[in-house]
Amino acid sequence: MKTIILYYSNHHGNTKKLVDAIAAADPENVELLDVTKAGPRNLSEYDRIGVASGIYAGSFGKPMLNYMKDNLPPGKNVFILYSSAMNMDNQSSSARKAIEEKNCWVIGQYHCPGYNTFGPFKIVGGTAKGHPTQKDLDEAVKFYKSL
Repeated sequence: MKTIILYYSNHHGNTKKLVDAIAAADPENVELLDVTKAGPRNLSEYDRIGVASGIYAGSFGKPMLNYMKDNLPPGKNVFILYSSAMNMDNQSSSARKAIEEKNCWVIGQYHCPGYNTFGPFKIVGGTAKGHPTQKDLDEAVKFYKSL
């Protein structure tokens, strides 16, 4: 299936590692698009769309949410990927809302820990050190292949 994964990975590249692993596992069908470097894009030609972001203050990054608002075509199958210092399912609610507003369907979600040195966590050397691990990356690929 022709797939594009939109991503926003700002601090340590945690989310970029996830999408790179998926693209490497299916290079003929997966295209990656950094939303900070992309202009408007017609995404209707893709069979499914992935949205991937780190979590910033409990939400997907604003550049990702804005890109989804402006470019996500209606009626598409969309999957969610994210990395976060905290392992909480509800951190994708901002992305889910943007997907639902476009009358798209969430077909799956994967998240894993991501190394975090934001704010006070920098003082203690960060949280979720070493993540995403190879196991996290392998699980992301397994999730993608299960879609």
